This record gives sequence, structure tokens and C-alpha cells, in this order.
Amino acid sequence: MDKTSRRESLEAQVASFPASPGVYLFKDAKGRVLYVGKADVLRDRVRNYFGPSLDVRLVRMVERAERLEYVLTGSISEAFLLENNLIKQHRPRYNIRLKDDKSYPYVKVTLGEDFPRILRTRTLGDRTARYFGPFANAKSVDQSLDLLQKLFPYRTCKLTIVAGEDGRGRTVPPSALPGGRPCLLYHLKRCTAPCVGATTRDEYRATVEKSVLFLEGRYETLARDTKKEMQQASDALAYERAATLRDRLLAIERTLDRQEVHAYKGDDFDVHAAALDEGDAVVQVFRVRDGTVVSRDHFSLEGSEGAGAPDVLASFLRQHYTVAAALPPEIVVPVPIPDQSEFEVFATERRGGPVRILVPQRGKKHHLAELAERNARDALEQERVRWLADRGKTDTALRELADALGLEGPPKRIECYDVSHVQGTSVVSSMVVFEDGRPAKHAYRRFRAKITDRNDDFANMRDTLRRRFQRSASDGERWPVPDLVMLDGGKGQLAAGQAALSDAGLLQIPIAALAKEHEELFVPNRPDPIVLPRTSQGLYLVQRIRDEAHRFAVTYHQKVRGKRAVQSVLDDVEGVGPARKRALLRRFGSVRAMREAPVEDLAAVSGVGTALAERIKQAIET
Repeated sequence: MDKTSRRESLEAQVASFPASPGVYLFKDAKGRVLYVGKADVLRDRVRNYFGPSLDVRLVRMVERAERLEYVLTGSISEAFLLENNLIKQHRPRYNIRLKDDKSYPYVKVTLGEDFPRILRTRTLGDRTARYFGPFANAKSVDQSLDLLQKLFPYRTCKLTIVAGEDGRGRTVPPSALPGGRPCLLYHLKRCTAPCVGATTRDEYRATVEKSVLFLEGRYETLARDTKKEMQQASDALAYERAATLRDRLLAIERTLDRQEVHAYKGDDFDVHAAALDEGDAVVQVFRVRDGTVVSRDHFSLEGSEGAGAPDVLASFLRQHYTVAAALPPEIVVPVPIPDQSEFEVFATERRGGPVRILVPQRGKKHHLAELAERNARDALEQERVRWLADRGKTDTALRELADALGLEGPPKRIECYDVSHVQGTSVVSSMVVFEDGRPAKHAYRRFRAKITDRNDDFANMRDTLRRRFQRSASDGERWPVPDLVMLDGGKGQLAAGQAALSDAGLLQIPIAALAKEHEELFVPNRPDPIVLPRTSQGLYLVQRIRDEAHRFAVTYHQKVRGKRAVQSVLDDVEGVGPARKRALLRRFGSVRAMREAPVEDLAAVSGVGTALAERIKQAIET
């Protein structure tokens, strides 16, 4: 189909779009998603892509598109959420999107527990918990939590601790606490030991509430309350507690002093600014709470070629506040953004209160916006130095690999496969994907063996590749065809891989096997292996890819084998169901501990009894 016919076809499709809120998708001839957008009125929005005024990158996107699809939503807010999910799922080429967005950490406070924990997490979903984030730097989160635990000691263990009638904590079951004694953190004054009843639920939760104020950036409130408590302790002649509170107050004040920039007293808002250069983009975020900048963070974005700062900011705000744990009542940006009113509707609904976008022209907020822009430019410059160094090495590696293997050009997508098992048990295979020389972890896949002779590595590899390339051929779920297939192994694995590609009718895909012994690459129709120079970037790249495939396979194998080990011993014992198995493992911790324990201890576990204990003992000792 020529360019004119394709455009006419797309315009005809747009004419049938409804005048309703929803999400639209541009797709190419192979069904790959090129762009995802949202709209309050689908038909009117998508028509704009065929008008005269359009960014160069979007013109290119429309030229590549073959068809349009849409999904109706109940409101523009639902469209924002669906758009963000689809961008994460498909990572469209022409969307401005967060880099490595799955890896951003949050701080979680488990308020649903009698004695809450505070921990770093990368997943949301616990409705009883309170979350803070996301943050771009996991190391800075850990440093903040380390300081927080020194100021307001809290537990980090996974023990189930509930409050008794007197309000003091106890573990469930009681035997879950090793030796019945608190851990080292209690003696280091980093935990108040609710596991042994050293504190009450009310006392502990009061400390957690102070921790939440700290995480919110309410340092002045904390300092004021701590000073009041210190004075009360001193008046009551509780000098040891007063000294502890004095040290806490000094630490809070030092934290407050480190926040150099102050805004209007009592204000809560976020400041965002973007910096762009040659397709790279960084957004700087200042979080202002109680009139003080309590944190600074920057996020890297990709897919911004040809875009301007307003588009980058608009895309970032949509993605960031779709997953952010909290929304402030005001968001400050240095320039107006597209679809501002739609975003304010979405943000207001998410926050449960009014949210507005402010573009200040003067005053302290204008100064903060300018400062955020300068920080964004500095962060982008630092990131570009790192990216360019990495890209230079990666480009060299891909060129060296292409020259050595006789490829038409540097391989954009490389897939590497490894098989892991122990004497044919718990056989698993891994598929790791590198795009432009970098891990594309969202595309990694794992396979469980389905063949009869599981001790045959070559048959396992052939079956893995057969199943993988069925995905490329199927209409329902297409996986992109790689530019190079790599196998962990030698000539035997190469033959198995060729057979699988032949079965799929894809012998045109270049394939190579990397042998561990001498780091040699075996390729079809060549008797001697290819040996890359030991100091070449190409060799470093293939080693890294092979090692990543091995790591990914081994970790999955260990997980499967661990489950199988427990199942093979306990699940085959008549009378041991899931509940009794959990009770046994809670009591003893491992099969080894059960093997060393007397029958009487096994029988003492709730629901087991003497007869079943003897059967279990016999099963685990054989």
C-alpha cells in the first residue's frame, strides 16, 4: 500500500471513531504498537494527526502506521490510567516514556498490621498500606530509611506480631521467634522489640506516626513536637529519655538545615522542569512540603526525539502521577503543557481534592522553577556523559560482532537461550533479550520443559526454540523476530538451534553458539569456530549476554527445584495437605530440621498426631 492510500485508509478509520473518551493506538503493518494516546473526544483528537501542524516525530509515526484501534473508557481519568498501562506494556516507539519505569522504588508503611513495618518495595497493591514515591534512586531511599530507623526505631522483620489483651506484642506462632529472644537490632536501639512485648501497640504506632511525618517532609512539625516532649521528660526528671529526644531533635534539625531552598510558609507543591538534548530528556522534580524543599530527584525519559519541553513534561506528569503515592494540590512547571485541563481533571479525581497546574511568572515559585530547570540541565549533562560512554562501547561491540559473524549490520535485537537442570530434573530454559546492546528485561521469558527425555540438553534447546518461534508465527501474540540468536553451548546446541529454526521456516535468522571452554563462537556452515580478540568489546558483549541468560535460567531453576524438593518430600505423604505442610514448615523451618527432630515434636504440631508423624519421619529419612 503506497503512502497516499495508507493515509486515506487511516482517515477513513478515524471517521468511524466515536465522540467519547478513550485510548487510541497507532499500529504498523506487523501489528506492533507505534503510539498510544488518550482523548476526551476520540474522533476529534485523532483527526488532528492528519492536519498541517504536527511534530516531525508524529509525522513519521503516521507515515509508518497501517491501522488505528481504540478502547472506550468511562472518563478521561480512566483513559489516563489505561494509556499509562498500555505504554508500559508495549513501550511504543513514538511515545515519550520513562526509562526502566518498572524499577523505581517506593517506601511502604504496613499500617494494616498491629506493629507496622517500613520497607522499600517496587510493587504497589496493599490497600492497607501507605506508600511514598516513586523515587528514581534506590540508594538514596535506603539512606533515608537508615536515618529514619535511627530516629524512630521500627521493626523490619517478617514475623507475624499481634497485640495481646494488654496491648503488648507476641509472635504467631510463639515458636516463630528463634530462641524466644529479640534480634540484634533491638540491642542496637534500631527496633523496640514488639516481638517480645517490649512495647505496646499504642506506643509503637505513635513512633510510626512520627516516621510518617518524617517521610512526608514535615520536619518542622516533628522538631516542634520533639522539643515539647524533651521538655516534658526533663521536667519529669526522666533525663535519659530527655537526652535521647535531644539527640533526635539535633538530627531532625540537621536534616532541616540541609534543605537549602525555602518557599512560602506551609505550602505543599511539586516543581517539575525538563531538559532535552539530541533525543535525550531528563525531568527534575522538587517536592515542597510545609514550604521547604524536602527532596530532589530526576528521572530519565526516552522516545523524545523531535519533542519539546512542554510535550516531555506533559508525558512525564501523566506517567508519574498515575503511579505516584501522593498528589500535591499544586504542580509548578516553567512552561504551559498540552492538555492541561484534562490533566487537572485526572489529578483532581486521583487526589480526591483540587489540583492545579501553575506556571509562575515571578516570585519564589518562579525562582524554584528556574532552579529546577538548571538542575535538569546539569542532570542531563551528567547522564549524557554516562550514556555516550556506554553507547560508544556498545556500538563498537555490535559492529565487531556483526563483522565477525558476517551480518548485514549491527544486530539490534539479540536473543540468547540457556537450559538449566540437574540430571534431568526441574528442567527450565531462559530467553534473555538485548536491544541495541542493552538488556530489555521486559522481554525476558522462561520456559518449563515439556519433552519426555528431560536429560537431553539438545532436545530441550530445540523444544524451547520451537515454542518461542511459534509465538512469532502466531496471529494472537507476536514476538519480534531477532536479528541474532545466541545459544549457550557448542556445536551440538547449534545443531539443535538450526533444527528448531528450520521447523519454524526461519533459517534466515543468524544463529551462533558460544562455548564456555574457550569462548568460541560456532556458526552454521563453518567447521572452525570464530575467536574474538580477548580484549574486544564484541567478546565482552557476548559474554555478558551469555552470563545473563545463564543467571536468569539458574535463578528460575533454583526456584522450581526448591518447590519440587518440598513437594517431593511432604506432598507425597498421605494425610499431609497444604495446611499441615504450612504448620510443619512454620514450626521447623525446613525439611532438614524435621529430619533431626524426634517424632514427638512432629506429633505435637497441630493436626499431625503420632501416626502421621511416624509416616512423615519415614518419608523424609528415606
